[in-house]
Amino acid sequence: MCVFEETDSLAKKWGQVIQLPLANSSERLQVSDVAASLSLEYWESVRLLLRDDLLPSAVVLHRAQFEAITRSLWLAYAASDTQVSKLTVHLSFESEQAAKNMPQVMKMMESLEKSGPHEAFSALARFKDNSWKALNSYAHAGVHPISRHRDGYPTELLQDVLRNANGLALISCMHAVVLSGQQTLQRDLLQIAAEYPECMPPPL
Repeated sequence: MCVFEETDSLAKKWGQVIQLPLANSSERLQVSDVAASLSLEYWESVRLLLRDDLLPSAVVLHRAQFEAITRSLWLAYAASDTQVSKLTVHLSFESEQAAKNMPQVMKMMESLEKSGPHEAFSALARFKDNSWKALNSYAHAGVHPISRHRDGYPTELLQDVLRNANGLALISCMHAVVLSGQQTLQRDLLQIAAEYPECMPPPL
């Protein structure tokens, strides 16, 4: 069974690998890196909420974690220069309005399928296929959170959310080393994950 202390150890080791400068200072890499960092912050928040048995709140942030790493990959591989620029300008009412028509998850996934890295897209697609309906239910106070909040949260469900959050975090870390130009470090990240099999989603 995956425990929080083991995930903390996993997170620390991954964090040591990804503390790297970006490969260049382009706006595309910078904004993609910010989105990946945001996804990792959501991951940490998910873990903190699960520790306190706050499952519905954790799952809402778990959805945000997924959306942030999807956005990060889309910005790196599929967004146009104009779309990138809309997310790099100073925040103002005008820039907020200009960014209103940015593509949401479905459109980003369609673009990533065509131009993103195959393994990252496949992992995100599997997660979305298995979890998206439940994530939406939690985000909108649907039947999933209503039922769980009333009846309680099975330990197995908390464990599954933790493992899935760790799986998304691995995608974020793998992308972070790509943004640094040191793709070979992906092997190190995978090796660390292999040391904690009980903390990762089951292999297909």
